[in-house]
Amino acid sequence: MTTLTQPTTLLTPEEYLAAEREAETRSEYVDGVVYPMTGAHINHQIIVANLTVELALQLRGREHIVLPIEMKVRMPDSRKFFYPDITVIAGGPQFHDERTDIILNPVLLIEVLSKSTEAFDRGLKFQAYQKVASLREYLLVAQDRPFVEQFVRQEDGMWVYAAFDGREASLTLPSVGCALNLGAVYDKVD
Repeated sequence: MTTLTQPTTLLTPEEYLAAEREAETRSEYVDGVVYPMTGAHINHQIIVANLTVELALQLRGREHIVLPIEMKVRMPDSRKFFYPDITVIAGGPQFHDERTDIILNPVLLIEVLSKSTEAFDRGLKFQAYQKVASLREYLLVAQDRPFVEQFVRQEDGMWVYAAFDGREASLTLPSVGCALNLGAVYDKVD
């Protein structure tokens, strides 16, 4: 969860990674600017936990790995590093370097929206994610009501949008061959 503020100093990707790997708190990096991440609302945490469990159970015994928020994803230009709320990879992880803390090959990325991050997650972050060749699907999950937006990359590179509203709704995730029921995703969320 990133809150955008005015930068004070521009850093190289190497300077960002050196500082980030030693920091006690997380921050995202966009073209020299470091954006500290703030704490999340309880609904955000519940939704991330529910999604992680649902996906991990369905993907058990398959080649996919479900990674909650602590894993960074690097964009192909190396000038952007983000912490998606959930990252799913297939066929084994590809890492930025020997530290194995930065993923290069997500197939599914999920962001749980908050008022402070929604524009960033829909705009700059999604634009950057679209440049990741392995990425097949992107989900935006509301934290204040049962509503999920799905973007699926087609063979021609175009993205197809679908929206799912209400606890009775279900969606299929073609990138990983799973299904999500919004009742399960929003279990225990007020």
